[in-house]
Amino acid sequence: MLGLFSVFAIGIWHAVMMLQNPKNCPSWSRFRTDAAATSAIEFAMLAPIFILLLLGMVAYGIYFGASHSVQQIAADAARTAIAGLDQTERKALVTDFIAHDVTGYPFVNASKLTVDAKDSVIDGSQFVVSVSYDARDLPIWNLFQSLPMPSVTIQRQSTIRVGGI
Repeated sequence: MLGLFSVFAIGIWHAVMMLQNPKNCPSWSRFRTDAAATSAIEFAMLAPIFILLLLGMVAYGIYFGASHSVQQIAADAARTAIAGLDQTERKALVTDFIAHDVTGYPFVNASKLTVDAKDSVIDGSQFVVSVSYDARDLPIWNLFQSLPMPSVTIQRQSTIRVGGI
């Protein structure tokens, strides 16, 4: 017990002597004035947040691109349907358009599209093309689950007037 007390007393005496003579004390103050590596330390602290923001912007940008493509598919399919004389022919034109022309739209896999084309129930002179896209394969779903996420299914529709005047 006496040995432990003497080691403790010597440690306190050594600390007091170092405080009385600053030349014996290691200079921690030089780290406060040394600016040689501050940018590296700042980068190490901010880089993960910055990279997370960039990845989030890219993932949401891809989702918005897919959403825009689905809307454009619905609009183009509706414009294609104008050439049909009746609802059956218009549906066939829309189905043919989806089967052959959707591959050119970015971020959209044609096999995950669901299309419904029919005359409007509200106004018989209008034709409605509704497109749904299952967006589960987009990279946005790999982000943090606690973030507010958009719907997994992108649904868009386009209405166009059929006929002449």
